[in-house]
Amino acid sequence: MLIFRQLFDPASSTYTYLLGDAGQAVLIDPVFEHERRDVALLRELGLELVATLDTHVHADHVTGAWLLKQRCDSRIMLSEHSTAAHADRLLRHGDTVAFGGRHLQVRATPGHTSGCLTYVLDDHRMAFTGDCLLIRGCGRTDFQQGSPTRLFQSVQTQIFSLPDD
Repeated sequence: MLIFRQLFDPASSTYTYLLGDAGQAVLIDPVFEHERRDVALLRELGLELVATLDTHVHADHVTGAWLLKQRCDSRIMLSEHSTAAHADRLLRHGDTVAFGGRHLQVRATPGHTSGCLTYVLDDHRMAFTGDCLLIRGCGRTDFQQGSPTRLFQSVQTQIFSLPDD
């Protein structure tokens, strides 16, 4: 059975998502300041963190991936187009990330930054878009190789192509 938790950091307005299955978990967009909270939740739920996934990286999106790797021996995964160093796996469009008996499909969704990714759950019931798609809007496109044209194409072809539910 899939375990799903949505966590929020009010200081940065960042959502972190925990997905777990069969004793394994991934954290999407972990926040640096909340590493202790995330580790406590993993322990409470009896989950082994296998990977942290970032939808994108930039100066005001400070990841907790490296802290979690130190504490949990998890792997750091992010876009091959990111400028971050020391990742364990650089992801590209079409890759999959497994945890327990489930997996996430990686979809390249550049536009906010050139390295934005969307993670789609294997049954297409959830998509984690980062700042590519927000509630009633999209992420900024005026820095880090952002492009309104690429963002529009990403949203149309990679996100709006998913089932309505």
